[in-house]
Amino acid sequence: MDRQTLSIMKASELVGVSRRTIYNWIASGKVEYVRTAGGSVRIFADSLWRSPNDPSRVRVAAAVAAVVPSQH
Repeated sequence: MDRQTLSIMKASELVGVSRRTIYNWIASGKVEYVRTAGGSVRIFADSLWRSPNDPSRVRVAAAVAAVVPSQH
């Protein structure tokens, strides 16, 4: 299964926080990320929310699905 990834900018827009907050989450281990071959950071979309029962997760997950095309 391939996990969807987002740029720092797109992740910050979708969850309504600053880019700096995303970088802080990376540094503290709150979100999972990967570096591309070119050195860019991509956030795993499914790691953006800590609580699976958070109602905003469903809304934002739908936005992620609309923005990031499925690779299946």
